[in-house]
Amino acid sequence: MIVAEHAAFDKYNPEAIAAIVADKVRAGGYRVVIFPNSALGSDLAPRVAAKLGVGLVTDVTEIKLQGDAVIVMHPVNIGKVLATVKIASNPALVAIRANMFTPTEKPHAGTVERAEPVGDPSASRVVVKEVKMGAGTKLDLGEAPVIVSGGRGLKGPENFHLIEELAAAFGNAAVGATRVVTDEGWRPHSDQIGQTGRLVSPQLYVAVGISGAIQHLAGMRTSKTIVAINKDKEAPIFKVADYGIVGDLFEIVPALTAAVKEAKARG
Repeated sequence: MIVAEHAAFDKYNPEAIAAIVADKVRAGGYRVVIFPNSALGSDLAPRVAAKLGVGLVTDVTEIKLQGDAVIVMHPVNIGKVLATVKIASNPALVAIRANMFTPTEKPHAGTVERAEPVGDPSASRVVVKEVKMGAGTKLDLGEAPVIVSGGRGLKGPENFHLIEELAAAFGNAAVGATRVVTDEGWRPHSDQIGQTGRLVSPQLYVAVGISGAIQHLAGMRTSKTIVAINKDKEAPIFKVADYGIVGDLFEIVPALTAAVKEAKARG
């Protein structure tokens, strides 16, 4: 662990932090530098890449080494194609999609290294004045092992309680939504999953009343297991689903919620 302390780091300081990271990467001679494909990672990684004068591959779903070459995969063309990219620059900078990799436990004693800021962090041109956290303590979509998402098939915001109740029954689930739903104001835009929303890869993704527009599929098709509930048997969502249920969601979802509760009660 590398720790840098300064009063200007009280809030996120993108220019100063990018300078420290770039400096440590140069000094350490690292072959690969990994960032999360999160809001903060998407802001920091390009800054570091620019300071190092190297390229950056984002939304990485697979990474491996072939000799000294770094090979990564990431979705392109709205997720319709998985591109294999050989990163020629050294170091190779990548930003990985959340939940794509299973961590391996290797217990060992941790060490703390102190790092001095580069230049004067207080003189940064970009200053974060305030950080506003989202309301409540709901599970973040990027970290949730289970996501239950609702689409236009729910017919209105008053029916989204069905999604919330199913998510609550799982206990470790977050609630997502399609772009149409968020544009209509049924759910906050922070819940949007898709090309212009969050990119997620949970262990289980339950799509309720979602037709499966390509923009939505781009954000969730790398989920480990996909369950789709839709009354239209021709809905595109069924082409990527591992399990499909054709029927009335207003009957199926309450029954599924009850079944999940019963299964959890049995342990």
